[in-house]
Amino acid sequence: MKKIFLIISLLFPGIVSNAQELRTDISVHDPVMTRQDSTYYIFCTGNGIAMWSSADRVQWKAEKPVFAAAPQWAVDAIPGFKGHIWAPDISLYKGTYYLFYSVSAFGKNTSAIGVATNTTLHTDDPAYKWVDHGKVLQSIPGKTNWNAIDPNLITDNGGTPYLVFGSFWDGLKLVKLNKDRLSVAEDLDKIPTIATRRKVISENLPAVDGNPVDAGGNAIEAPFIFKHDKYFYLFASIDYCCKGPKSTYKMIIGRSKNLKGPYLDKEGIAMNKGGGSILLAGDANWYGVGHNGVSTFDGVDYIIFHGYDAADRGISKLRVEKLDWVDGWPEVGK
Repeated sequence: MKKIFLIISLLFPGIVSNAQELRTDISVHDPVMTRQDSTYYIFCTGNGIAMWSSADRVQWKAEKPVFAAAPQWAVDAIPGFKGHIWAPDISLYKGTYYLFYSVSAFGKNTSAIGVATNTTLHTDDPAYKWVDHGKVLQSIPGKTNWNAIDPNLITDNGGTPYLVFGSFWDGLKLVKLNKDRLSVAEDLDKIPTIATRRKVISENLPAVDGNPVDAGGNAIEAPFIFKHDKYFYLFASIDYCCKGPKSTYKMIIGRSKNLKGPYLDKEGIAMNKGGGSILLAGDANWYGVGHNGVSTFDGVDYIIFHGYDAADRGISKLRVEKLDWVDGWPEVGK
């Protein structure tokens, strides 16, 4: 067998090299997925923004990070930032890919959201080049009671772009963007909260695990809005990620006919008043699951997220599952 492998490697080095590069069961955090032509791409948290490619959504090849060096604006804006970029979001508009991303100091709302563009995702295309447009918005401790991370771009029924984002503090926020999708079009002091764990505005849930007092225990983040039939569906993650076997992450859902909400859960409780129906939680195989995106390929909807693998020390792994629709609500395919 070794002789056969050696002969193949000598005659067809590219084939063997590519085979060695392909991996399954990959470790990711906060993945989003898209497809260009016949190639699937994942963007996720990592140094410079991690990027993977695949022909079948099963075997993945690690591509070079989006940024070879930390964007200078982010280094200037976030003390101690060294290039580890969180929770990207990918979308296509008029032939250009928009990649929103987060930079932050862990556990603080010293955070900002930036955006980069590219005309292709194929790394072997001569036109492949990410152009960074810098900061879109920023949160500042003591000034903004929200956290500028976990962006997701969505358009309303008229095609106007919005960015939903947020983590802890006051919850999930929604802001209108200008037509160029590179800057905000609203007063950031007046943007609404569309989801929170707080049942009343004045409530301040107790801080846990060393979280800042102003962030409290309002453990909600990772918003993603997906349009299906006549509703906009707001996906979010609650409780705690990033703790390996102690992770308690789970996903919740609500829906609205208006992009701006209110988003109601299955019991009719608004998500901006503490509502949210559980979509998926951890089980014997996964300690916690969350931070999802939704993509449609060939008429089928898929939910893309990470889970903490109980069979592998709680390491965060990629999960891609079919998303079914039952009586107007999403269900993760079995």
